[in-house]
Order: sequence, then C-alpha cells, then structure tokens
Amino acid sequence: MFIQNALDFLPILLKGAVVTVEITFCSFVLSTILGLALALMRVSANQVLSHAAATIINVIRGLPIIVQLFYIYFVLPDLGIQLSAFQAGFIGLGIAYSAYQAENFRAGIEAIDQGQIEAAQSIGMRGALIMRRVVLPQAFRIALPPYGNTLVMMLKDSSLASTITVAEMTRAGQLIASSTFQNMTVFTLVALLYLALSLPLVYGLRRLERRLGLKGKR
Repeated sequence: MFIQNALDFLPILLKGAVVTVEITFCSFVLSTILGLALALMRVSANQVLSHAAATIINVIRGLPIIVQLFYIYFVLPDLGIQLSAFQAGFIGLGIAYSAYQAENFRAGIEAIDQGQIEAAQSIGMRGALIMRRVVLPQAFRIALPPYGNTLVMMLKDSSLASTITVAEMTRAGQLIASSTFQNMTVFTLVALLYLALSLPLVYGLRRLERRLGLKGKR
C-alpha cells in the first residue's frame, strides 16, 4: 500500500521539489547580493553607512521569516506593489537571509590581515581595487563554511513559502494529504525528498571546503 501510494504521489511531489529548488536558488542569489552590500556598508569607514547597515541587519534578524513573507505578500499589494506568490516567497527569504549573509561576509572581511591591505596601498592600489582583488577573494574562502550552511538552511526554510501558497514541495504534500488523508505516506516522502536534496549539497560543500583547505563543520 505504501509503495503504491508513493508511486501515485511522487510525480506531484517532484514537481513541488522543482519549485523548491528554484525558490532556494533565487533566494540564495538575492541574499548573497544584499548580504554583500550590507557587509560592505557595515565595514565602511563612513559611520552613517555602518550604522544604517547595522540597524537594517538587526531589524531583519529580529523579525520571523514568516512575518516577512506575510508582509510582502499581503501588505505590499495595499501599497500598490503586486507580486506573485513565488516572487514574494523568494524575495522574502532573500531579504531574511541577507542579514545572516552580511554577518558571514563581514566576519570574513574583518579576518583579513591588515598588513595585506597596507602592502596593497603601498604599491598604489586604491580602496575599491584592494577590496575586489585582495580582500573579497580571501574573505569568501573564510566565509565559505557558514555561507554553505546558509544555503542548506534556505533549502529547508523554503518550506515556509507554502504559507503564502507557493506550490513548492511542502505545499504539494499538504494538498495531497488533505485530499487523501495519507499523512504518513505523504510526509514521509516529503522528508525523504528534502534529505535527497540537502544531503548531496552538504557533501558537496564539505568536499569544496576540504579542497580549499578549510575546516568547516556542519
């Protein structure tokens, strides 16, 4: 019975899994861009930018992700900003995780030896060039373990998008379960599919860390 039900439900859940991967990828890209921008503001010598970034990071981290999703999907239309459920989902997750990405990048940037920056300045390199060629490549290597952890967390937290009707894997499972009452079968399959997506990702990130000579633990 379990196998037959699983074969019936799996095609629908796999379609949801594709949406899960898509929303995770879009959210991850957005969170990386916003997080890097916030990190650069945070380490800026300009106190206005630094304090503004710190305030934004604290506000984002202080709000539950689900509240941010609800605000973007249900409140912004009242202000004339219409977004699809998918758009609201990945934007909400991207903004929510940008605060954590910012702290990952900031820690990597601040870990760079000041002597390297002074050496770059001594050969005539300017601030933006030093950041791009000296600081950021090394900062990324340092930040890779928590950066990779963030990707895995985003994959799992993409399930929160089901609360605003995004047709990802958890939402597909909820719909199947509500119509068939096969809760154990459905959510066992959902759990196995999340593991099938996340475990290879974790393994790949560990191999990348070892290749780069890092000792990230997950």
